[in-house]
Amino acid sequence: MKVGDTDYRSIWFDGEKAKVRIIDQRWLPHEFRVVELDTLDEFATAIRDMWVRGAPLIGATAAYGVAIEMQRDASDAALDTAWERLHETRPTAVNLRWALDEMRQALGGLAESERAKVAFRKAQDICDADVETNRMIGVHGLEIIKKIAATKKPGEAVNILTHCNAGWLATVDWGTATSPMYHAATAGIPIHVWVDETRPRNQGAQLTSWEMNSHGIPHHLIVDNAGGHLMQHGEVDLVIVGTDRTTASGDVCNKIGTYLKALAAHDNDVPFYVALPSSTIDWTVDDGVREIPIEERDDREVTHVFGRLEDGSVTSVQISPDGTPGGNPAFDVTPARLVTGLITERGVAEATREGLLGLFPERRNAA
Repeated sequence: MKVGDTDYRSIWFDGEKAKVRIIDQRWLPHEFRVVELDTLDEFATAIRDMWVRGAPLIGATAAYGVAIEMQRDASDAALDTAWERLHETRPTAVNLRWALDEMRQALGGLAESERAKVAFRKAQDICDADVETNRMIGVHGLEIIKKIAATKKPGEAVNILTHCNAGWLATVDWGTATSPMYHAATAGIPIHVWVDETRPRNQGAQLTSWEMNSHGIPHHLIVDNAGGHLMQHGEVDLVIVGTDRTTASGDVCNKIGTYLKALAAHDNDVPFYVALPSSTIDWTVDDGVREIPIEERDDREVTHVFGRLEDGSVTSVQISPDGTPGGNPAFDVTPARLVTGLITERGVAEATREGLLGLFPERRNAA
């Protein structure tokens, strides 16, 4: 996607400098910063402290983290250490484990002298595949938007509500939930996006809104609790969100607050879709509520907010009384019964085991 007149991915290997570069998302939307990651420690910090975030991008970043470590030390011990160190940074997003397993499988049988070169090539392949996967999610999601647009008056916008940021900043490019929106805009279909602020990290306010602005898509930023009201009054035609982990039975683990959006959508007969690359499907998990570990993050994310002051400076301010602790579960699980459909790179599936296996039959014997 473009930032100004320049095409960017959220992570890339700069061949001229032989460095891995990322967009440091902590500073958006007020500052656009690109930083280099040089060591395994820096990659772990970037994932843990959310310089990068979003399940697909976390996986891609981890892949490059392994490659950087193989450049320093290509031993089996270093490979195992890199896997463990990166895996512990964010326990909920399954893409992290998937990408690390892909790297270990690609490197495990190689001589140490070959590992660095193969590791960088594999990391690049993971990134390129993510871009194509998300493009295809947009192609299939566009058909859903087209069907709703066909019921509208000429020029009337399809109103889409989204939660958190499942945009190109959460992937290598295109995004998951936003990919159908970008495809619709390119196709000339009028759309309007309701952007949840997504407390406590405000990824909707800071990132999704920035993406919509950059792409020229009409949108409004709303507080998290406004979605149900808008649905009651017919101002939401469909909901599209992303996911950090989807169970084999169709339960969806996404940013905290997604479950409440699904309940409101169900109560108001609003279609609720989840956009996901197949790498976020955890075929080993069936009951998302009981089996998916939910990351508990620093309570400072709840007690403080980050933003720009009137003098232009960017800082964090406290909004709670001294001595009041904050509870900060980062994700919740939306049961499959509340999900209208799962938009994948292979098509749209029912949120059931059979629905997913219909698109991914190669998993039938393993699932």
